[in-house]
Amino acid sequence: MNLEIIPTANNINLIEVTADLAKSERIDRFLANQLTNLSRSRIQSLIEEGYVTVNNSLCNNKKDLIKAGDRIQLITPASTPLDLVAQEIPLDILYEDEHLIVINKPAGLVVHPAAGHSDGTLVNALLAHCKELSGINGTQRPGIVHRLDKDTSGAMVVAKSDLAHQDLQTQIQAKTARREYLGIVRGVPKSDSGVIDAAIARHHSDRKKMAVMENGRRAVTHWQIKERLGNYTLVKFDLGTGRTHQIRVHSAHMGWAIAGDPVYGSPNKEVSQYLSGQALHAWKLTFTHPVSGELIENIAPLPEGFEKLLVFLRRRK
Repeated sequence: MNLEIIPTANNINLIEVTADLAKSERIDRFLANQLTNLSRSRIQSLIEEGYVTVNNSLCNNKKDLIKAGDRIQLITPASTPLDLVAQEIPLDILYEDEHLIVINKPAGLVVHPAAGHSDGTLVNALLAHCKELSGINGTQRPGIVHRLDKDTSGAMVVAKSDLAHQDLQTQIQAKTARREYLGIVRGVPKSDSGVIDAAIARHHSDRKKMAVMENGRRAVTHWQIKERLGNYTLVKFDLGTGRTHQIRVHSAHMGWAIAGDPVYGSPNKEVSQYLSGQALHAWKLTFTHPVSGELIENIAPLPEGFEKLLVFLRRRK
């Protein structure tokens, strides 16, 4: 197979497949074979984050097949080394031992440092609180097993050891660790419960957003109504998969976006006055302790603004 790699700016690779392939090949495997400085998992992440296009169209799926004549562009965003500092930021601790810690993250707190958020994150707070954190997720995300969006509150587990990290990550991937959310949606679902099974991928034109797309990764959300509140509804969500923005995207797709969601919903001042983020809360986190084998269940109390919004909607109803 012949190909031509066209040098451009330092963080851009343009690849043209110039001869017939013996057979079609997955794009992630193809790029990993050609760009030996990038691992296949890194390439898959870049695809998921919207940094790969094929013939000027965004590639949303690592399993997409490439063919002769395709023109592939892969952007590697510049990484700026961050000097992580321990910061005394108050933590709401739900559970802690020598192996792990469970935090009730407030809305507005970024989980780990990134461009635009070099400090003041949960990781900075953890570095001040914990003597050691697992290094599996890299130097910028020590101990982080799973994420919550900046403006989503609730229970998060963080690993202090590599053993705990690997075990917890396996539980989350296998869905033996259960993550249940409570959300207030703007809308009235017709039935009392259901399952949303709709693939999600990076939005075709807005890299910061996700969208329901046929060529995306399968995403499954189980939901159940807890309380009807006029033209709003309190819903419990149970994740069957863990895609970026999954609950927010699925809710908006069904016609009842999460209240206060600035990305997938519409502004509403009478609701937003109570919220510091969207009305989505990681309410319950259940997992098996990676060392003791004990079933650990953590319930994160609802944020004050979420509670006040419920009171307001009940009175208005």
